[in-house]
Amino acid sequence: MKLSDYRIEPADYKADFKDLRAVRDSVFIIEQHIPADLEQDDKDPHSYHVIARDNRHDPVGTGRLTPKGQIGRIAVLHQWRNQGVGQSLLRVLIEKAQKQGLNQITLETPTSASGFFQKFGFIGEGEAFNVAGNEFQRMSMTLTPLAERRRQSAKPRETSVPAEKLDNLEAHLESAIRLITEARRQICIYTRDLEHGLYGHNDVVEAFREFAINSRDGCVQIIVQDTFAARGKPHALIDLAQRLPSSFQLRTPVEREDLQYSSAFLINDRDGYLFRLNAERYQGEWSPNHPARKKQLYEEFDRIWQRCRPCTEFRALGI
Repeated sequence: MKLSDYRIEPADYKADFKDLRAVRDSVFIIEQHIPADLEQDDKDPHSYHVIARDNRHDPVGTGRLTPKGQIGRIAVLHQWRNQGVGQSLLRVLIEKAQKQGLNQITLETPTSASGFFQKFGFIGEGEAFNVAGNEFQRMSMTLTPLAERRRQSAKPRETSVPAEKLDNLEAHLESAIRLITEARRQICIYTRDLEHGLYGHNDVVEAFREFAINSRDGCVQIIVQDTFAARGKPHALIDLAQRLPSSFQLRTPVEREDLQYSSAFLINDRDGYLFRLNAERYQGEWSPNHPARKKQLYEEFDRIWQRCRPCTEFRALGI
């Protein structure tokens, strides 16, 4: 049976813990009879994890890369094998290791699967060894660093632009699109409910799509206060985040003071900002380049972000 509708995305070890365990327990503990105390180790919280999900957002595969460059815990549910899931997981982990500047990666695999890794360039090291009755082989691969883009000479910092008052939705749309378009790698948004008139507007969503596609390692971080209201009707930005999950991170506040925060803002990494004192009104101010104010808002955003939890409500939609 062909089951080709899946995607690979980064996994948050805490937020995705149950899904990671569901796959790994099935493959390693139940199928391969690896003792739980060997399968679970202290490297997990510090590793980079990826997860494969089907079109219902159910987990079907996992993998990880430890800080020391060891690839492991590549597991694919039985019904999803021979669909390319394992290859996709491995490619993502290899690319991640290259981006981290690692010169070599290693892994330990059942000898029956060593041929799979040899196709990617892994070479066996030493004699096979036994783990819980299973024969394993250590393998390694030398990495070729990713070609670095030639970076242009830094431009002189632009002069700070005084804030301009905004008093209608159209002005907010124009300013938001410019901030998104001019962002390099990071956009941060604090919003009450992903205001449909602003963040659901076709031109704004298109600007986000272009940013996500064209910005290497770019990320849009969004704090949504009222997730129930945000899910109240179809939302184009939520749909986009579903299609490009590696580019969007959504969290929601849990602390009372954060839930009572009444303002809303958007900032980029070019020192631009768009701010509304009252999230329910399109009256505010913006500047394409105001380092002092942008820094103030970013520090506020980061403090709240660290206290937030992942938006599991949106995960049900595929995020």
